[in-house]
Amino acid sequence: MNHSNLQAPLSVSGLTVAYQKKPVLRNVSFEVPEGKLIGIVGPNGAGKSTMIKAILGLLPRVSGEVEIYGKRYQDMRKSVGYVPQRESVDWDFPTNALDVVMMGRYGHLGWFKRPGTKERDMAMDCLAKVGMKEFAHRQISQLSGGQQQRVFLARALAQHADLYFMDEPFVGVDAMTERAIITLLNELKAQGKTVLVVHHDLATVREYFDWVMLLNVELVAYGPTEDVFTKSLLHQTYGGRLAVFDQEDGAVLVESR
Repeated sequence: MNHSNLQAPLSVSGLTVAYQKKPVLRNVSFEVPEGKLIGIVGPNGAGKSTMIKAILGLLPRVSGEVEIYGKRYQDMRKSVGYVPQRESVDWDFPTNALDVVMMGRYGHLGWFKRPGTKERDMAMDCLAKVGMKEFAHRQISQLSGGQQQRVFLARALAQHADLYFMDEPFVGVDAMTERAIITLLNELKAQGKTVLVVHHDLATVREYFDWVMLLNVELVAYGPTEDVFTKSLLHQTYGGRLAVFDQEDGAVLVESR
């Protein structure tokens, strides 16, 4: 899609979300540069998933404005792809992998036009990109956790979006799937796409992401990884729940439970 070079893929201003009048996200503002992989990092309960859902209109906002390429999200749905947390999906729903991926085309087709050969071929191509083509007709309930995650990544690919949100895509997957996911993210980046990823494994943040957002109800820090992913800012984000081990090239970080 052609978007104005003057407009950021995502601009968030003063975003506040509350559950039962208790803020779980408070006055968060940031702007996302185009063509970056951005990690969203913070302790459990920091509001990471809440922020994504509020941006996408899946949760109500107390206040705040969200713009996608300078427009309301409602007007830009076709430009946005979303991979939810795997545990939030009903994997017992009676459908196969191919049908799940073709769901990614509905926003382009409209509700009254059924997907045809073109959409089916596109979906099969997306399954092939994540190494799942041979499982196209397998019921999703019969897939492993890593395979299910790959199917949802394929569905996001089928949307042909420009801005992607991925909520904990690496959780519960095997090493091969994790490598497949990060390869795919880098391919999206190479195509000029912008990807925001809620991420829990602090040891891989430096390797995976260009920019990092440190979040704990409020925005602690945000910017290029080398500037933000530091011992002092991480301690501000996690408090006493973080063990930090220094190495010559920086810090290896492990969140203590």
